[in-house]
Amino acid sequence: MRIPGLIDPHVHMREPGGAHKEDWASGTAAALAGGFTQVLAMPNTDPPVVDRATLMGAEARAAQSARCDYALYLGAGADNLSDTAALADEVAGLKLYLDQTYGPLRLDALSLWRAHFDAWPKARPLVAHAEGRTLAAAILMAALVDRPLHLAHVATREEILLVRAAKERGFKITCEVTPHHLFLTQNDLEGGWGEVRPRLGTQADVAALWANLDVIDCFATDHAPHTAAEKASPEPPPGFPGLETALPLLLTAVHEGRLTMADLLDRMDENIRRIFRVPTQPETWVEVDLEAEHTLTAQGLFSKAGWTPFEGWQVRGAVQKVVLRGETVYEDGQVLAQPGFGQRIRAQ
Repeated sequence: MRIPGLIDPHVHMREPGGAHKEDWASGTAAALAGGFTQVLAMPNTDPPVVDRATLMGAEARAAQSARCDYALYLGAGADNLSDTAALADEVAGLKLYLDQTYGPLRLDALSLWRAHFDAWPKARPLVAHAEGRTLAAAILMAALVDRPLHLAHVATREEILLVRAAKERGFKITCEVTPHHLFLTQNDLEGGWGEVRPRLGTQADVAALWANLDVIDCFATDHAPHTAAEKASPEPPPGFPGLETALPLLLTAVHEGRLTMADLLDRMDENIRRIFRVPTQPETWVEVDLEAEHTLTAQGLFSKAGWTPFEGWQVRGAVQKVVLRGETVYEDGQVLAQPGFGQRIRAQ
């Protein structure tokens, strides 16, 4: 079956500052192997992407090494309010970290939230990492200033019900959910291997996400690789690799009747293009074998992480070939695109 090239609106390429975990060449190789031809990369690198200088530095690395098309987020900080709006047309969107996560960009003061909500152009994506009560506060803030807000990685029953209530009241809210929150619970992984933000939920949380699929706008991997040694350490960092396992997991759900192919493509292509104003790619598609049965394993993955939280899972559906802008960039397990083939996405 031929499907459009997929878009991941939430990835962490770890470069600059963490290239031993992932870099643009390895991360975008993983993207192509997973059927993604466009990725939107988060700003919590080292240094974080918060102004023109750090944006240009990160962009230079991406331009040199990316194998698929890409855009970069700008991070909202305590000291860059005057810089952000001028860069709005050059980035995927503005990311606000309102709860604890990996990196230095957490915003605690409500006055800073409000200032960024007011200053950022309403026609450009504003994305929040917000959990629980903070998510409720972010929804209220967006309503008060009458602007769209995209909520990253909604993970729990109470959060998805808040999103439903907000949408039913006409609030300009969209949201994404990750495969690991759709398929894993807090009981499935031991120790540091299960460390992720937002944390894995209960079976009731997973059931609620599936039951409210109609208010979930996007599937996003939140591909956030750390090495196996880091995850096994006494202080394991939060995050999972996910680019290469997302589509097989979701195709398996299609096979099981948990969602339709139209549901999948809406949330991995059409809705993301609409929310993030991502342009279409000419002569771009993915060939998938819907009946291919295989076992997910870290062996052979292109990500530098070297492990997967879905080790040993039986899935049905596999990427056979990816064509990007008329060029075959992945086929039969081999990434053919060279570093630098990827192009920067320009918002429509």
